Amino acid sequence: MAYGGNIVEEIKSRCNIVDVIGRTVVLKKTGLNHKGICPFHNEKTPSFIVSEERQHFTCYGCGATGDVIEFVQRYHNLDFFGAVEKLAAEYGIDLEKSGYAGEGKKERLYEINREAAAYFYQKFIEGKNPARDYMEKRGFSTSTLRKFGIGYADAEWHSLYEYLTGKGIEKEQLLALGLVSESKGKIYDKYRNRVMFPIINTRGKVIGFGGRALGDDNPKYLNSQESAVFLKKNNLYGLNLSRQEINKQDQAILVEGYVDVMSLYHHGVRNVAASLGTALTENQASMLRRYTNNIVLAYDADSAGQAATLRGMDILYRAGCKVKVLSLTEGKDPDEFIKKNGREAFLELVVKAKPFAEYKLDLLHQKSDLGNTEGRVRYLKEAAAVLKALSPIEADAYVRKIAEETRISEGAIRQEVFGKEAREGQELRTRKMPEKSAAVAVGCLGSPIERNLIKLMLLKSEYVPRLKPYTEVFKDPACHNIYEIIRALYREDEEIDTRRVFDSLREEEIATLKDIMENVQLADKDSLVFEDCIRQLRSDACNRRISEIIEMLSVLDEETDGTAVVTLTRELQELQREKTGEKKNELRY
Repeated sequence: MAYGGNIVEEIKSRCNIVDVIGRTVVLKKTGLNHKGICPFHNEKTPSFIVSEERQHFTCYGCGATGDVIEFVQRYHNLDFFGAVEKLAAEYGIDLEKSGYAGEGKKERLYEINREAAAYFYQKFIEGKNPARDYMEKRGFSTSTLRKFGIGYADAEWHSLYEYLTGKGIEKEQLLALGLVSESKGKIYDKYRNRVMFPIINTRGKVIGFGGRALGDDNPKYLNSQESAVFLKKNNLYGLNLSRQEINKQDQAILVEGYVDVMSLYHHGVRNVAASLGTALTENQASMLRRYTNNIVLAYDADSAGQAATLRGMDILYRAGCKVKVLSLTEGKDPDEFIKKNGREAFLELVVKAKPFAEYKLDLLHQKSDLGNTEGRVRYLKEAAAVLKALSPIEADAYVRKIAEETRISEGAIRQEVFGKEAREGQELRTRKMPEKSAAVAVGCLGSPIERNLIKLMLLKSEYVPRLKPYTEVFKDPACHNIYEIIRALYREDEEIDTRRVFDSLREEEIATLKDIMENVQLADKDSLVFEDCIRQLRSDACNRRISEIIEMLSVLDEETDGTAVVTLTRELQELQREKTGEKKNELRY
C-alpha cells in the first residue's frame, strides 16, 4: 500500500514528536529544544536533540535524524508503512476513511492469521505432543521455539476450523488464506499432524504458514497458498528477526529451509534468512539489498541445492549483490553441519566462501576433462560465457587462471570473452574503462542530489511515493528518464526490479545508472541522506523564491503597485526569517 502525502502530513500534524519520543526517551527541555540520551547507540553524555518547532530529531553522536515517522521506524524496527500504521492506530487516524479502503480488509486477514498462529502455538506448548517432541529432539531450546512462534496442528480434521469460526471468522476468509480446504461441500483443516512455522513479514504481520509433516504424509512441507497478504516472491523467512543483524554485519547468509534458519539462529549465527520453498526471486534479492549487498549462499550440498545455488547467484548478481557460495564440508545442510561442528566452524566456512565467478568456474573445472584438446576447448567456451556476465575488469582477473589451467594463450581467451575488442586494443581499453569515466564521457552524471535520490529509490521503493512533491529535482535528462522509469515500475509493497530499469534505458542512461549503483555509497544512512536531500531541495526552493521576489520588487512602483509590494515584502520577510531560524537551530544544536 502506498500512502499519499495527505495521510502522512495528517499523522505528522497530529503526532507531536516530543510526546512520541518522550514515551521511550527521558527528555529535558533546553532552550527551544529537548535533549536526552540517544536510544540508538550507547552514550553517557546526551547528544540526542528533539526540536518541537521543527518536529525533528537529531543525534550528534551516531548521526540518526528524521521526523516522527523515521523515529518510530528506527525504534520499533518497522518499515515506513509499518510506522505509519502504528502512529495512525495510536492517534485514532482511520486509514480506511482516509482513502485506503483495501487496507482494512488486509488487516482483517492479518488478524485471522495471527489468531491461527496463536492457536497453533498454544497447542504446541500445552503438553506433550508429536510436534514438541520432534523439535526438542532436533535440539531446539524453549526460547528459540518461542522466538519463532513454532506451533502444532493436531491430527484432527476440524480443530482449527471450529476454533476460528467460533470466533466469528467466516469460512470464505479461511479458504482465501488457505487455512482450510473444501472438497465435495465439506470443509476441513488444511494443516493436520504438522509442525507449524508461522511466516512473519518485516512489519511483524503473520502472512502465512509452513507445515512440516510429522508422519509419512506428502508433501513433507506444506506452505500457505498465495493470498492478498502473502506473496512468496516478496518475502523471506526469518528476516523479521534477522534484518538488524544482517544490517549490522553487512552480510546475509541465505539458506533453503525453515529449520536451517532456526538452527543457525539457535547457534548464534543471526544474519540468516531463507526463501519460501521456491527459487530465489528478483523481489527477494531486492529485499535483501535493503540491508546489505553482501550475500553468502549456504544451500544444501545435494544436486537440488547446487542447482538452486546457481539460479540464486545469477539473480543476486544481476541485482547488484556481491555473491559468495559456502561449501559444506560435512553434512548435507547447514543444520546438520552446525550441530556437528559448532558455530565457529560454520563461520570459518563463511569466511572461505567462494566468490560468484570462482564458484562457477570451479564447477566447470570439475566436470571438464582438461587432459585433451576437445575438453579444454569446451571448458574455455563455457568459462567464457561465465566471464561475459562480469564487468571487463572482473573478467580479466580470471583470464590468467584459465590460461594456466587449459594451456591456452591469454590472448585467445580474451578474444573468446571480449570478441573483436580483444584484438583492437583501443576498444578493449574502452571496455575496461571504469564505468564512472564512461558516464563522464557522455556527460550525464547528474547532480549529487539526483544521484542520491535514484540510489535511495532503488534501495527502498518506499522513497518513490515520498518524492512525488519534488520531481522537479531531476533536471539531468538521463536522471529524469531513470526516475520516470522507476516511477512507472513502482508497485506498492514491492521493491523496484533494477534489471527492468536497466532494460528500459538508452546507452548513455545505462552508463549513468551503472555509475550511480557502483559509486553512490549511502553507508547505512539512507534515512539521513534522504532527509538531507529534502532539506536541500526546500532550501533551494526558498532561495529561488527569494530571488524572484527581489526581482519583482525591483520593478514595482510603490504608489501604483502598493498592495503587491506589501504582500511580496511580507512573504520575503517570512522566507528570510525561515532561513535565519534554520541556521540558528543548526548552531544551537
